[in-house]
Amino acid sequence: MKKIHPIAAFVAVALISLAMAGYAYFATQEAARIKFVAAVNDAQDRIESRMELHLSLLRATKALFESQDGDVSPSEYAAFYKALDVSDHFAGLHGIGFIRVVKAGEEAAVERELTDNLGGDRKVHPPSSLPQRAITVLVEPHDGYSDPVIGFDMMVDPARREAIEQALDDNGVHATGRVLMGDKTGASRNFAGFLVFTRLTRQAASDLPGTGLVYNAFRAEDLFQTALAKTPLLPVSVEVYDGDVGDDSLMFRSETPPASPLAESLATVRKFTMAGRQWTVLFRPTSAFASPSSRAVPLLLGLFGLMLAGAIALFLRYQQKALEAASTLHETTEKSLLEKELMLQEMKHRIKNSIARVLAIARQTAAQADDIGQFSSSFSARLQAMAASQDMLTRSRWQKADLGDLLRIELGQVFGKELPEDLLDGPQVLLDETTTQALGLTFHELATNALKYGKVGSLVSSLRIRWRLEGRSRSRALALDWHETGQADLQSPSGTGFGTKLIDLNIVRELGGEISRDYRPDGLKVRIRIPLPGNPAV
Repeated sequence: MKKIHPIAAFVAVALISLAMAGYAYFATQEAARIKFVAAVNDAQDRIESRMELHLSLLRATKALFESQDGDVSPSEYAAFYKALDVSDHFAGLHGIGFIRVVKAGEEAAVERELTDNLGGDRKVHPPSSLPQRAITVLVEPHDGYSDPVIGFDMMVDPARREAIEQALDDNGVHATGRVLMGDKTGASRNFAGFLVFTRLTRQAASDLPGTGLVYNAFRAEDLFQTALAKTPLLPVSVEVYDGDVGDDSLMFRSETPPASPLAESLATVRKFTMAGRQWTVLFRPTSAFASPSSRAVPLLLGLFGLMLAGAIALFLRYQQKALEAASTLHETTEKSLLEKELMLQEMKHRIKNSIARVLAIARQTAAQADDIGQFSSSFSARLQAMAASQDMLTRSRWQKADLGDLLRIELGQVFGKELPEDLLDGPQVLLDETTTQALGLTFHELATNALKYGKVGSLVSSLRIRWRLEGRSRSRALALDWHETGQADLQSPSGTGFGTKLIDLNIVRELGGEISRDYRPDGLKVRIRIPLPGNPAV
């Protein structure tokens, strides 16, 4: 449990620091949002104030025509327009005009009025099959651009017609949706704009047909740039849409692009009604917008907190290591003494086992030997087989011995060191101490019998040993085939010698395995199968 104290301290301090950094970050974000909202409010106020100024001009023009019963001469209208000083006080205005709304068939009276007031042969255009005509009679500024507008029937345009019909119904002020207007320099390009209409509340003179309307025409780019150009300049990018956001409804977009990615996080959408028309205005910050507090503060605060948490955790860890070192030294001393005692006990046990095995081999060898020479030879060979197994285990520090190496050592003692390459074939299998000693004696006895009774001898090429692993996990077993060939008229022995008994004792009783012998006319085939504890395969 003590090991988790530095981790717990680190996590606790880090969480507190990150919480403080997060709070600072959100506070920075909120401060930036509040500052930007203030800039948005200022931009919206500028747009609304500019439009209100132009609507006041529209109302003043309406009052002029109502005072004259809708009968204002072009010269009087030009003088009125000049007195307004539009270029200085009403920047963004594209034009201001007067319309007569007459029934279809009354166009001739309007054409006579246009000819009398402006001269020339004036015609109402374009042709229309609608029941009403909304004909432009006067427009200022009256120049080369506006001259084609004289006599133009605004009813033919759906956007203009909708606003005109609304103005005729309720005497209110109504703006059109997005319309395209020509350039004053020659109408070579079209620009997005809109018009605002209002109806005269007093009837026109008896000799003038129809109802009168006054209107303001705005080129959206001029209007909004004028409204937003007031100093100080705002760090705001503006997009104005008629109704919902869409390419077809875009009326204005600031020339200064928004700053990304800050633009999307602070983007603000406002919807407000202007002259009976709903506008959607999208505000984004530009690169000139500066957050009231540095964004590096939360990052630095978080890094400082993590460094502090790391320092505290390291201090606690070093303190623990000092205590652990003292404790480990004490435990190591006690463990060393215990290990020495265990090693002595283990050595005693192994020595007893080895002596018991040697005595058993000596007794059985003596019982089977005809004379002292045969006893000495057989007993010496068996002791060498045990010694070889012990030597392999000693080299591996009594851990594991390789099956292939064990076979090469035992067969080399009987047949010589030069063994054929194809004599052995099988996967790598690591054997524990008990299995190594038992199989070492077994292989020695099989090799001795092959040399003694068969025709293997120096012709060791007639011997083949193959092994494989069977089963999985804890049910794994080693299956080994010992196959001698080249013999003639081989028959099963009538009795059981000590070598056979020793082999059966090792395989069946010591290792809990199985062994079968198949005496064939051309040789002997021995099959051994023993369980392998754990996972001996590598």
